[in-house]
This record gives sequence, structure tokens and C-alpha cells, in this order.
Amino acid sequence: EVQLVESGGGLVQAGGSLRLSCAASGFTFDDYAIAWFRQAPGKEREGVSCITRSDGSTYYADSVKGRFTISSDNAKNTIPLQMNGLKPEDTAVYYCAARRGRCGSGWFRLGKYDYWGQGTQVTVSS
Repeated sequence: EVQLVESGGGLVQAGGSLRLSCAASGFTFDDYAIAWFRQAPGKEREGVSCITRSDGSTYYADSVKGRFTISSDNAKNTIPLQMNGLKPEDTAVYYCAARRGRCGSGWFRLGKYDYWGQGTQVTVSS
């Protein structure tokens, strides 16, 4: 069974850091694009970042550029998301998602992804 599991969420003060991780079971990320999305209360789910495992290319939402870093831990088959300089507006449930192929210019479109995790809560206090 294919599963994605997020971890690393929590409560942090503004300006702090968190490191999320997306782990896969039932498949390996080798030929996949893996993205992080987030959904704040009352808002639509939005793309945060994406990485193409085959070549390491990355994409970021403008709102997180320079603060968040997506990477790939091949040995552990996980996709970490390092979040620095957190702001209260980063508060949301964060989800990872995967699909075969590359991120591409439309990486932020939810419908492109076949597998989703259950999410992990990130709360940033002011």
C-alpha cells in the first residue's frame, strides 16, 4: 500500500524554525515529483514547494522563497522541508504529495498529484 506520512510539525514562535519530513512507504521517490502544500483555516490548499527527485530541481511559492528549503534524503527516502524565519501567516496544516514525473511549471496544481499524506500542523505564534 502506498502511503505518505508527514512529521515534524509543532508550535513555534515567530522567527523560529521547524523541519518537516515526508516519508514514503510502499514505493520509492526515485521517479517522482514530491510537493509540499499547506492549508490554513478557511483558506484553499496552496503549493509551498516541489522537488523533482530525478534531477533535484526545485520550485517555491513566492511567499516562502528564501525562508524554506526543500531537499531529498535518498538514504531515508524522505523529503525534508526546512522552514526558517517562520511567520504567523505560515500557520497551516502542511501536506506532502507525490506524482510520477517532474514538478514542472504547474507544480502547484493539486489535481496533478496521485498520493497525499494526512498532514501535520504547524502553528506560529506572534
